Formats: sequence, C-alpha cells, structure tokens
Amino acid sequence: MTLRTRLTAWYAGVFLIAGVALIGLNYWLLSDFSPLNDGVAVQRGLIPTEMAPYGDYTRVDAIEASQLPADTLVVSAAQVKTDVMSTVLWQSIIALVVAAILAVWLGWVVAGRVLAPLHSITSTAHRLEAERLDQRIELDGPPDELKELADTFDGMLDRLASSFDSQKRFVANASHELRTPLAVQRTLIEVALADPEATPDMRKLGAHLLDTNERSEKLIDGLLLLARSDRGLATRELVWLDEIVDDEVESCAALAASKEVTFEVSTRPYLVEGDPVLLAQLVGNLLRNALLYNKPGGTVTVRLDRELVVSNTGPTVPAEAVPGLFEPFRRLRDRTGTAGSGLGLSIVQSVARAHQGSAKARPNGGGGLVVQVNLPETGVRQPS
Repeated sequence: MTLRTRLTAWYAGVFLIAGVALIGLNYWLLSDFSPLNDGVAVQRGLIPTEMAPYGDYTRVDAIEASQLPADTLVVSAAQVKTDVMSTVLWQSIIALVVAAILAVWLGWVVAGRVLAPLHSITSTAHRLEAERLDQRIELDGPPDELKELADTFDGMLDRLASSFDSQKRFVANASHELRTPLAVQRTLIEVALADPEATPDMRKLGAHLLDTNERSEKLIDGLLLLARSDRGLATRELVWLDEIVDDEVESCAALAASKEVTFEVSTRPYLVEGDPVLLAQLVGNLLRNALLYNKPGGTVTVRLDRELVVSNTGPTVPAEAVPGLFEPFRRLRDRTGTAGSGLGLSIVQSVARAHQGSAKARPNGGGGLVVQVNLPETGVRQPS
C-alpha cells in the first residue's frame, strides 16, 4: 500500500469517526424533543407535560371523532417522535455515505498534492548516476519539512558531486603516475637485456623482472578499470554485443591454441546500450578466465541468447567457493599458479552492474565454471 493510499485511508477514517459521532450526538439530542405542529389531531391525554416549552398545547380542544374530516389522520406524540427520529437517522446516514465518498476523493487529491515534493525527490534520485550528479530538486514553496528535506538532499548531491570529481582526478593521476615508472622500468630492463655482454644470469634475471613488470602493469590496469566501472558510465551508445563476442573470441584464438582448448560459439544479434570498451573487457575477461582455468583438450562454450553464458571444462569448483570468486584477489587454491591477478570476475560483475545488469556463476557439471551475465537488451533489432 502506497503512502498516498494510507494517508487517504487515515483521512477518510477520521472523517467517518467524526461523522458517526456527530450523528449519534444529534440523535441523542433529538430523543428529548417531540415535534408536534399545529394542525395535528391528537387526544388530550396524550400530550406530555414536558412538551409545554415547545408550544401552547393547553388551548387544544377535544372534539368528537365524527366531527373530524374524513381524511384526518390522528397520531400520537410518540408516533410523531418515532417517525421524525427515524427519518433524521436514515437521512443522516445517507448524507454521511455521500460525504464519505467526497472525503475519500478529496483526501486522495490532497494527499497527492502534499506528496508531490516526495515524488520529485524520488524521480531525481532515479535519474542520478555517478557521471550525472548535476540533477537537483530545487523545490519551491514555504519553508516546511518537505522543503527542508529537498534542500538537504540537494546539499548531499553537491557533496557527492565534489567527492566523485576528486575521485576522478585521483584515478586519472594514479593511472599516469603508476604506469610511467613501470614503462621506464620495462625499457631499462629491455635495454639491459639487449647488451651483447649480458651474462646468462643477467638475462635470466631480466626475463623474470620483465614478467613481474608485466604482471604489475596488468594488475594496475585491472584496478583502474575496476575503479572506472564502479563509478558508472560516462557515455552510452548502442553496441552489438554479438559482434564484441566474435571479436574477443578471435583475439583469444592464439591463447586457446596454446592451451589446446576449442571454442563453441552460438550467438544472435543482441543490442545493448553502454560503453563498448567496458563491454569488450567484460567479454574478454570471461573468455580468458575460461581458457586459463581449463584443461588441455577442453572446451569453452559461449552462448548469447537471452543472456551471455560462458562455461568451460576446467577443474572442479566447489559450490561454496563460487561467491568468493567475484571478490577482488580471490582465487581457488589450485588457480594461484596461473597468470591471472584475481580481478577478472570482479571486473565482470562491476561492468555488468554499471550497465544495470548482473553476473552470477555456478559450478559446471563434470568440472569447470558457468558464468551468466544478464545485460538489458534494447528493443532495436539489427536490419536484415
């Protein structure tokens, strides 16, 4: 039940309680009143003494019934009182029902006007993203509680926008400051290895340093990509996900050949709205994980229909260990010898969330892992 419905119900309930109390009060007051007007034929002994204040009934003359007109109705004071109270009661109930219907309608309208600022706050919150913090409520009106809430929300958005701007600058600076020394180190190592006088031990050490340098660069790139996807999407465009899958499968062909793993790909035209670079990273991470954590002669199955599903035939994965694979730097014990940094599935989940999607995994029967990525598909279809 919505807040507007609850407010309307409260308003109508209070109105009904007040209306019932008013009818009861009127009925009780009317019970002490006997309305006899002139022209009512009555018997002398039926006029109660307490009716004296309401009229001069002492001058009423008794006449024979045979002297009355033929259409004369003779009623007693009690009968008149009963008829009047019954009529007043039913008319009051009908009036209360009509007024209650009007009260419900008015309560619904008034509640809608009162809650309109809350709807404005909610719609503004729905439009907000990490890269679109320029939306503000800017509620006009008297300085009441709702105006104070809207101003507080706007102030919070100002602080969030400042914080995100600082984070963007930090990521950009960190990307430059961390990559530059690694690039310099790699150049120095390669120059040293190119020296004809380099000893075998020096060449062995240089190769090890180059491998360490490459791992560090991949780790930094993964962390920066994870930070970027966690911040949301700066731009959106229409992207054919099936084309990205085909491109990434082709780029992983050499790695698949070295691992003696084959691809089984089944796709259909699938259009999404998002960042093509991040989506390519998502698909590439899934494919490389499926290749690295596979066995010789195994397969990697890629299916794109209602969702993107990538499965492999690697070692057995315990079901209780699957949720931890989406956390940064979390890998199974028998996977630590691979060249991965432990950020692959973390990046996949972060990119999926940035595109209003989701990622989940489960053990594959007979060994390996099945990863399912659900990305919102647009209604546009590729022209034939």
